[in-house]
Formats: sequence, C-alpha cells, structure tokens
Amino acid sequence: MTDHVLVTIDDHRATRIDRGRSAVLGDAVQLCLIVPDEFRSVQNAYPILFQRTAARDGFQAVALFGFAPEENLYLEGDRWDAPYLPLAMATRPFLIGPPPEGGDVPQLHLDAASPRVLAPGNAGYDAASPLFDDAGALSAYLAAVLEGLGRLDRGYRAAPDFFVTLERHDLLEPVSIRFDDAEGNARQIVDFHGIDEERFAALDGSALGELHRDGHLLPITMALASLANIAPLIARHQRRSHG
Repeated sequence: MTDHVLVTIDDHRATRIDRGRSAVLGDAVQLCLIVPDEFRSVQNAYPILFQRTAARDGFQAVALFGFAPEENLYLEGDRWDAPYLPLAMATRPFLIGPPPEGGDVPQLHLDAASPRVLAPGNAGYDAASPLFDDAGALSAYLAAVLEGLGRLDRGYRAAPDFFVTLERHDLLEPVSIRFDDAEGNARQIVDFHGIDEERFAALDGSALGELHRDGHLLPITMALASLANIAPLIARHQRRSHG
C-alpha cells in the first residue's frame, strides 16, 4: 500500500526519514528504474538492462540487483554493498507529484505509508533525517532529494528519444542470463533486453556521429560495459546461497 501526500512545512515540520538500508525499509527489490543520465555511475556496479514498459509501448532501463523478485544481492543486512545508489532508490520515499491546478511546476510528494517515514516517538526518530531545519528552511537532506528527483524528472523526459533511437538502429536484442545456482541447478533469466554489440560495432561513421551529437553514444557504451557485472552478480548469488 502507498499513501502519497503533498509535502508541506505545516504538515511535515516534525517528519523525519530513516535513511538506513534494509529489507524492512523496502530495499529487497530485484531491480530499479534508471535514466540514461546516470548510466556512467550505474555501470560501475550493476548490469544495465532494458525492459518493455507495462503498456508494451516502449522500453525502460533498469539496474539489476538480483535474479528473483525481492532478491537484492547488493543488500547485506543493513548495508548496501555498492559504490553508487541509483537515484530511484536514493530518493525514496519521495516522488514527483503533479503541479497544482493552473500551475506547471511539479510538487514534492511523500509516500506516507513507507516504513522510512517517522514521527516523534517512533523508534529511530532521533537518528533520522529531518525535512526542515528549526527555521523552517529545507534541510540539506531534503535539498539533495529534490536535486535527485530533478535529475530523474529530466532523465525520464529525455529517455523516450534515447529508446526510439535504439530501436531505429535495431540496437536492442533479447538477453538470456544462464547460470548454475549453488546447488548446481540450471537457472535462466529472460524478459530483458541489452545492447546488440555486433550491430553497434557495425554502425557507420554517420550513425555514430548522430548518436554522439544527440548524447546517446555515452549511455550506449556504458550499458555495454555494465554487462561485465553479470558474472560478479552471479557469484554474489552463489555465495549467498552457500550462506
């Protein structure tokens, strides 16, 4: 269940956010959405793959954390074991809400049902991060969240052009991840797409120049480089299964 509410100083002056990492706080997820603008950072730790949207009318990019629902192999108890936290995870439990009636500036919303949201008297409240300081100004934490949400919003708006370009050059191909689990059972993960490296390598100078001009060349190469993280992710799965 979610409960999205508009963030205001009157309603949330005393609200604090638990910024820890754990399954209890909602971090046990197999993947999260990412935007091309953050591919450079994401590729250092996670495989970057692509999925059909729920409406099957396009693609979206994801960082892969595990091989089953609620399996996050980067989550080690209360520690996230990776050098970069994708924006969609780092900004939880906040989200971009629609602008007010007659306006055009998106508003900040909060999932009030999230276990991260704490009120005075809740366990862990004193160590949690406030949204506003004593003078009513944005806290440094909330300012960072707003910056991250702004990047996400710009990234989501720009992403359709990136995916249309990938499809126009026929650069997406189905990906099947096969491996043996810790018990020796064969596993296969499907329903993802990746960059077709052979087709990408075969593009002529004109196509590559177009991709570079439009800002698509870097995220494509980052997505390709990120696939080197699949083998270490499989190793994480096997070590955890041996446990």
